[in-house]
Amino acid sequence: MPASPKSDTAPAITPRRWTYVVLIFALLFVLMPFLFWRATWFGGPMTEAQIGSALSGKERPRDIQHALAQLELHIRVSDPNARQWYPAIVALAVSPVQQVRLTAAWTMGQDNHSVEFHHALLGLLRDSDPMVARNAALALVRFGDDSGHAAIVAMLQPSVIISPVDGRLERRLKIGDPVNPGAMVARVQTASGGVDIRTLVPGTIQSWNSAENATVTQGQAIALIEPSEEMVWEALRALYLKGTAADLPNVGRYTRPVEGMSNQVREQAQLTMKAIQQRPSTP
Repeated sequence: MPASPKSDTAPAITPRRWTYVVLIFALLFVLMPFLFWRATWFGGPMTEAQIGSALSGKERPRDIQHALAQLELHIRVSDPNARQWYPAIVALAVSPVQQVRLTAAWTMGQDNHSVEFHHALLGLLRDSDPMVARNAALALVRFGDDSGHAAIVAMLQPSVIISPVDGRLERRLKIGDPVNPGAMVARVQTASGGVDIRTLVPGTIQSWNSAENATVTQGQAIALIEPSEEMVWEALRALYLKGTAADLPNVGRYTRPVEGMSNQVREQAQLTMKAIQQRPSTP
């Protein structure tokens, strides 16, 4: 009898094999996003050795921030073991990395009895990055210190975007577009090339002072950034404790509906205004 012809088709996958295939793909869909998140954001709890290594300042900025975030939780619950790391936290307040200084300022605000934290936060009020100075100002309020009052009030006001050079303006965003710190707002074309203009604070493009392709000069105001809801919310809460009568016009603006702001902001503004009005005036 002639031999039967060989089949070119692959063997059928049994129901059990299909179950394994489905489980593997399901695992990958869950595991891969988790691994990506863990590699790009703060992971799980750190050991004391890991915290010590990170606070040495020699690790990746993300690892340093992770350690600071861990310590913030320990400080918040008055863990006495956290005090051993205070000198390292203060040292990180002068890190060349903006995000590290930002996180250090917020962490130091959790212990409003620490003299060393208080002193370091006062120094951060002079930071070249407005977000670091703002975090320091908000943290100082917890100490009962209103030295950062000007930075807090600025959080309620539009931020001015300045051209760093002379040249031709190329807008990158339109009115109403949201921005985060580091976002490119525009570019100025010069004879030697383009210069990017980035915002240092979060918010929304409120207006352009210069037309597209207009010639701008160094130091010229080209746009206004409306503050973000988070910035306004934090400033109103701080002024609830430390605001003065001179702040009422800035606070009063948010007692009415403002485009892009929630009712929560309006309610906080009303509470803040009432607290300031009821506060005894300084003779």
